[in-house]
Amino acid sequence: MKVRFHLLIAALSATAMVSAGPNKLASDLSGLEHNASVQVIVRYKSVPTADQHTRMARKGATLRHELALVKAAVYSVPVAALEELSNDPDVEYISPDRVVHRLLDFAEPAIGGLTAFENGYDGTGIGVAVVDSGISYHDDLGKLWRTGQRVVYSQDFVGTGTGDAYGHGEHVAGIIAGNATDSTGSQYIHTFRGIAPNANLINLRVLDQTGFGTDSLVISAIEQAIALKNRYNIRVLNLSLGRQVFESYASDPLCLAVEQAWQAGIVVVVAAGNDGRDNTYGENGYGTINAPGNDPLVITVGAMKDMGTVTRGDDLIASYSSKGPTTIDHIVKPDVVAPGNLIVSLDSPGSTLATTYPANVLRKKDYENNNGTAVTNTYFTLSGTSMATPMVSGTAALMLQKEPWLTPETVKARIMKTASKNFPPYSVATDPVTGQAYVSQYDIFTVGAGYLDAWSALNCQDYATGSTASPIAVYNTKNKEVYVVNGQTALWGSTALWGSTALWGSTALWGSSVWVSSNTALWGSTALWGSSAIWGSSSGTQASGGVNGFATIWSTADIWGSSGIATGGNDSVIINGEK
Repeated sequence: MKVRFHLLIAALSATAMVSAGPNKLASDLSGLEHNASVQVIVRYKSVPTADQHTRMARKGATLRHELALVKAAVYSVPVAALEELSNDPDVEYISPDRVVHRLLDFAEPAIGGLTAFENGYDGTGIGVAVVDSGISYHDDLGKLWRTGQRVVYSQDFVGTGTGDAYGHGEHVAGIIAGNATDSTGSQYIHTFRGIAPNANLINLRVLDQTGFGTDSLVISAIEQAIALKNRYNIRVLNLSLGRQVFESYASDPLCLAVEQAWQAGIVVVVAAGNDGRDNTYGENGYGTINAPGNDPLVITVGAMKDMGTVTRGDDLIASYSSKGPTTIDHIVKPDVVAPGNLIVSLDSPGSTLATTYPANVLRKKDYENNNGTAVTNTYFTLSGTSMATPMVSGTAALMLQKEPWLTPETVKARIMKTASKNFPPYSVATDPVTGQAYVSQYDIFTVGAGYLDAWSALNCQDYATGSTASPIAVYNTKNKEVYVVNGQTALWGSTALWGSTALWGSTALWGSSVWVSSNTALWGSTALWGSSAIWGSSSGTQASGGVNGFATIWSTADIWGSSGIATGGNDSVIINGEK
C-alpha cells in the first residue's frame, strides 16, 4: 500500500522525530521529519467550531474541510506542530488522512440470486450507495422494462467528474444492480445479471483514476449518504475499498464513520481485503483484515471462487482473501464469504483498468452464439474481495425490498445464520502467473459464518433483538489456545444475541465445524484447527511454509503483541484471479 511504503521510508530517513502524546497521536504520525507538512484528521470531543479552527490556525494548521459526522476536521499541519496540537484539551485524537484503495454469470445462481430474481425479488425501491471510483453510463444500469438510468444521484469528491475513470466502481455497480440488458436474448450463451437488478444506485466517487483516495473523502461520502438516506431510500452502503489497520476501530475515524451509517439504519458492507497470501510476519495471511472491515458492526466480506459452475459444491475460498482476527482488537472477521474470483460485470471503456488489462475485456465469442472476436467494451472480468462485497450488498437490498422494516442487525444476523457452512477442511490454490501453491484452511477466521446464500437469507424469519457486533477472539497465554469471548459481558453472555442458548446460538451461527461449545478452543493444541488438525505434524497434507498449530500465528510478538502487525502483500485488485 502506498501510504505504508511512504511512511516506512520516512521513518528510516528522519533526522528529527515526533514523540506522540499519550493516546492522542496515531502511531503512524511518529517518525516524520519536523520540516515536513502532513494532512491530518483531528477528532474533537464535540463538533469543531470556528474558535477551534482559529486556535489551530495560530499553531500553523490550515483548515481543509470539516467532517462533522465524526466530530472532526481535516487540516494541513507542520509535523513540528503535531505534539502541540495534541495538547489541546478539546482534541480527542489525531490521525493521518490515510490513503484508501480499491480491493478488487456463474456467481449469481451459485448464491441463490437467480432463484430470488425468478421469484420477483430484484431490489425495486431500495437505494444502494456505492462509495468507489465512480459510475459511468451503461445500458445494464437502466430501468427494467423502460428507459432511464437507475443511478439516481451522483457526486464527485475527487474533483474530476462522477464517471468511472478507473473502472472499479462500474464493475461493483454491475454486481449489485446490473440488469443484463446487453446480454439477454436468444443470441447470448451467458447472461450477466447483478444480484438486485432493479435497485437504485447512489454514486459517490472517492477514488481517482488510479484507484486511490483518502479517509476524509470516504468519510465525506458516508456523511452524504446518511444525509440522502430518506430522499433516495438508501438502505445499503457498499465499500469495496480499504486500507491497513493502524489503531483500534474505536479510535479510527473511518470506522467511526461507518458506525454512524449503521446507527442511521444503513446496512454497511465492507471488503475484507486481498492480503490472505501475505506471510511477511509468518502468520500465513491471518490478521490481515483491512479497515474499515475491522469494525465489529459492519458486514465484512471475504472472497470465494465459484469455479465457473452454477453449483455450490465445488466452490472454494480464494487464497488472497484476507483473514481475521483483526489487528489490535482481535475481532472475529470476516463475517461471511461470497463469490469474488473472476467475476464478469460491467466495463467502463477507456478506464485505467480497461486500457491496462485489455485481455480482461470480454469479446463477443465469450458470451454470444457466434465466432466473433470483436471487443464489446461491455463486460469486464475482475477478482478480489471488492467483487464479493457487492454480492452481499445486493442480497441485503433484496431482503429490504421484501421486508423494508428490517434493521441492519437483523439483515446481518440472517445473512450469517443462513450462510452455507459446508466446507472441506482445506484446499490448495495455484497462482496462474507464478505457479506458487497456497493452502487455505476453512476456519472461522477464513470463512466467517459461511458462504452467502441469498435465497435462504430471504426466507429466514428470525429477528435480531440486540447488537450483532462481531465477537472478539481471546488468546489464552497459559494453554496457548484461542477462544471467542462468550459470557464476559452482557452482549456475549449465554442468553445474549450470539449466546449459546439464544436464537442466534453459536452452533447455528458458525456451525458445529467452527464452534463446538463455549469451552472449546478455536485454535490450539486441542482445538479443531490446532496442532492435531490438518496443519499438525500428524497430517500428511501440511504444505511447505504452512501453519503448524498456533506457534507462528498466535505468537505474542505478532498478532497478539501489544503493537499488532502491519498488513502487506498485494493490496491491489487481483486482475488475473486464481485457479
